[in-house]
Formats: sequence, C-alpha cells, structure tokens
Amino acid sequence: MHTVAILALDHVVPFDMAAPMQAFDWTRLPDGRRPYRVRLCAESPEVRADGGFGLRVDRGLEALADADTIIVPGRSPEAPPPSAAVVAALRRAAEAGTRIASVCVGAFVLAEAGLLDGLSATTHWVAADALARRFPRVDVRPDVLYVDNGQILTSAGAAAALDLCLHMIRRDLGSAVAAHAARMSVMPLEREGGQAQFIVHEFPPVPRGSALEPVLEWIEDNLAQELTLGALAARSGMSERTFSRRFREQTGTTPLQWLLRARVRRAQYLLENSDHPVERIARQAGFGSPTSFRERFRRVVGTTPQAYRAAFHARTDPVPQPLPS
Repeated sequence: MHTVAILALDHVVPFDMAAPMQAFDWTRLPDGRRPYRVRLCAESPEVRADGGFGLRVDRGLEALADADTIIVPGRSPEAPPPSAAVVAALRRAAEAGTRIASVCVGAFVLAEAGLLDGLSATTHWVAADALARRFPRVDVRPDVLYVDNGQILTSAGAAAALDLCLHMIRRDLGSAVAAHAARMSVMPLEREGGQAQFIVHEFPPVPRGSALEPVLEWIEDNLAQELTLGALAARSGMSERTFSRRFREQTGTTPLQWLLRARVRRAQYLLENSDHPVERIARQAGFGSPTSFRERFRRVVGTTPQAYRAAFHARTDPVPQPLPS
C-alpha cells in the first residue's frame, strides 16, 4: 500500500487536514481494495488546531521517513515558522525522493524548508503576494488550482486540496480510480478554470486627492463608451505622453490595463447580478465584440463568462408560501 502521511503542525487548518485524509481514504481499486494507507503525524502528541480545539496525534516526525507521500496542510496566520526539526525532516524526505505536497498556505512550510526554490508553486490567492515577497526564489502562480513539479506539488485554497488529491490519485492509479474518488468526494475530476475565477478583483483604485481622480471616476461611469488614450488625456488637460506617465506613477499600471481591468470587473458584477445575455454584458462593459469580451475575460479570470455565471450568479430563493390551513 502507498502510505500518505499528513503532517499536522500547530494551528493546522482542520479542513486542509481532513480533505486529503478523506480523499485518499475513500479511494478504492476496481476490486474494492484500498490502495492508500493514510497516517496523521505531528511534531508533538498535542496539536492545537485553528478553531480553538486540540488534536491527539500518535505518530511523530519519524513517520515521514516511511511515507511515500507527505502532505502539509495550511495553518492559521498566527502560526510561527516551522521548527528546525520539521524543516530537517522534510528535507530528509525530499532527499529520499518522497513526494511532498502542500495545501493552501502549507506552501510557506515547504518554502521555509527550501523545497520550492527554483520551482513554480501556488497558494491561496490572498497569501500569494506574501509568499512571493518572502521567498523570491519561488515562482508564485496565484491563478491556478495546483502546481505539479513532479516530486513537489502545491495547491491553492482549501477546496483545491481535493483537486490536487484527485490529480495525484489519477497520476498513481489512472483516471477510472480517480473518477470514483471524485464521485465519493462529490467533486468533478477536473474543474474548469483556475483560482483566478475565485479572486475578488477590487475595482481599480482611484488615488484620492490626485489630479487623476476626476477622470478616473468619469471612466468608471462611462465604461460602455469607446474610450481612447487621446480622449482621456484631453479630458484630464494633459498631453498623451504626460497623461500616461502620471497615470503609471499614481496607479502603478497603464491607462489601457486599468481600463480593461475595470471593464472585466464590471462584467463580473453583471454576470453575478443580472440575467442579461453575454452579448449585452459585453456592450455594457465596453468591449468591442462578444468575442473580444470572452477572450479578455478568460485571460483575466481564468474561465469563460458562462462558467463564471454558473458558479457565482446570485440566485434569489422564492419566498416560502404559508401552508394551507
């Protein structure tokens, strides 16, 4: 049997720990046999979990040496860096060729151990910038559900743990076994799009009190119009060159990129909160054609407008009617 060791460190996030436990435990071969042996291990017998409760764990770090796969769940923000003993155990396992994966912000533990240096990795999109700042040798990809580097794998936020586990099961045992595990988890074997579809893209910031504030607010109110660099520069009373320079200084991006992001955000709002057809939303958000809208939306959000609407459209439940007397 393939042994999966799940490393529960202090402040472990319960879902990040339980999701891989269940995914591998539910997996069955066509003849009904269990292909995986799941083991929970920890640095010490008593583990504090995020949420105010404790865990009693029987296996220590020595269990990592016998594992075929090690999974490191995420931890709460107040968790301290992993201890030297944890780092050393993970490094020994990596040197021995053990497959090591992280869930959500468990990527920070792998990065502390140096296991992500020179590799692509992901984590929860909220923590992606922090991971990139703290570990510049890691190529952080905030828009995907998981990254498979062969021996080292990382996944995004909590639910992406299941995506990663199903991917590893399929890699180990084939699509038929993975499909059965997906059904047991009530999950699709593959989800369309990446983590980008779940990122809350704030409306592009308007620098308060700046010379650009009036024109940026005007853009927000007129996204459906055809807006050119020349028209925006003229409205701000600047030359195109000066306008572009000041725009980048005050927003950190170009006028075109700011405008495109604003239009995508407007489209997201309309997809979530209206029943308008995609063609109409493309016009309302200021895209030249439904085709260009779909291409830009997929590039920024990581999925199609139709798939985004299916996932995030606000549904109003009918008001319950009183039962007849």
